[in-house]
Amino acid sequence: MKLRILEILKEKGKTKYWLYIRLGFSYQNFNNMVNNKTQSIKFSTLQALCEILECTPNDLFEEYHTK
Repeated sequence: MKLRILEILKEKGKTKYWLYIRLGFSYQNFNNMVNNKTQSIKFSTLQALCEILECTPNDLFEEYHTK
């Protein structure tokens, strides 16, 4: 699974900085999350992302397969 945060931001005409300010994470944790370099995500983070981006958890994730 991968997070589609960057794609959703682009669709909504928003920037990474806009989301970063609203989430209030450290930049390192935020950057790792949006660039899919994290192994887990808290439910509270999912909820915050859904509220801020006005989407559902299903919108946030995309399945992908490595070869």
